[in-house]
Amino acid sequence: MSKIDLVNISKTFDNKKILDNINFTVKEGELVSLLGPSGCGKSTTLKIIAGIIKPEDGDILFNDKSVINIPVEKRGAIIVFQDYLLFPHMTVEENISFGLKMAKVKKEKRIEKVKELLELVHLNGYEKKYPSELSGGQKQRVAIARALAVDPKVLLLDEPFSNLDINLRDTMREFVSNIQRKLKITTILVTHDKEEALMMSDKIAVMLNGKIKQFATPYEVYTNPASKEVADFFGEKNYIDGKINNSHFVTEFGNIPIYSRTSSNLHAMIRPEDVKIFPREYNNGPVGKIIKKKFAGEKIYYDIKIKDKVIKCSTDSINKFDIDSQVCICVDLEKAILYEKTEE
Repeated sequence: MSKIDLVNISKTFDNKKILDNINFTVKEGELVSLLGPSGCGKSTTLKIIAGIIKPEDGDILFNDKSVINIPVEKRGAIIVFQDYLLFPHMTVEENISFGLKMAKVKKEKRIEKVKELLELVHLNGYEKKYPSELSGGQKQRVAIARALAVDPKVLLLDEPFSNLDINLRDTMREFVSNIQRKLKITTILVTHDKEEALMMSDKIAVMLNGKIKQFATPYEVYTNPASKEVADFFGEKNYIDGKINNSHFVTEFGNIPIYSRTSSNLHAMIRPEDVKIFPREYNNGPVGKIIKKKFAGEKIYYDIKIKDKVIKCSTDSINKFDIDSQVCICVDLEKAILYEKTEE
C-alpha cells in the first residue's frame, strides 16, 4: 500500500491548460474518485500518476518519495482501462500471468499466483478460455486480476464500468469495492458517474476545467458543495432569491440565518428532494401549478410554476399529482446553502 500525494501538478497540450495546479492526497488503502465531465483532465491525471505522461510542473509522491522520474514499469502504479486491453491470443491464465512472466517470476510461483487471483475474482475454471469467450464483466475481472498480479502500490481505474450494461455495472461496482476493501489497496477511480463516485469512494475529487473544485467525503461533497459550480454538477437545483434583513436571508419560502457573509448578492440553493408538495387545500405554503411531470420508478419529478418562477421537486411515487394541479409547497430551509451570485 502507498500514500499518494499530487503536488502542484500542471499539464498543457497544444497550448491548452489541461491540468492547473492539482493538489490532493490519497491515504493508504483509500479509494478516491476523480469525478468530472469528459475533458476535465481526469484521465490525464491518472496517466501522470502512472508515469505514462509527465507533467510540466509539480511532483508525484509515493509514501513521501518522489516518483516523477521513475519509469512506468518501475513505479508500481497499474492502470485498468475501460477497454480491458486483454491479449486476444492469450488464455485467461496467460493474460493474468503476463506481468509476472515479464518480471521473470518462476513458473511455479506464477501458477500459484494465478490460481489465487482466479479465486479472488470468481473465475475458477476459466483458465484456458480466451477473451473472445468471455462476457464483458468477466473480461473486466480478468483485467483487474492481471493488474493485481504484480502487487501494485496503487491501482488506477480509468472508467472501468462504462462499457457494461447497467445491471452488470452495479454488480461490478460492488465486486471491485469488495476486493479493494479486502486487499486494502490504494485505489484511484476515474468516473463521470456521480452515483458511482458517491457509492464507492472514501473521498471524491471534483474536477472541472482542469482544476480540483472540491476534495472531500461523498457526504460532504453532496450535502455541502463548495461552490455553485460543484452543486450544479450534481444535478438540477433550485436557486431562490431573497433580501438580507437582521442577519437573515429573507425569502418567500421563509428565512435563513446568515452567520458569516460579507456579500449581499446572495441566493439560496435548494435541492428538489428538499421541496415538499401538498394538495392546494392544505394552504400551508406558496401556491403553484404543476407544469411538468416525469415518472422515474421510485421517484416522480415535478416542475411547479409559482408566479414567474419554476421550482423543481422530487418525491417518492406514492405522492402523485397531475399536470395543471394546484399545489402548495414547503421548502426545508435548514438544508439550504447560500452562494454568492455569479454572472451566467
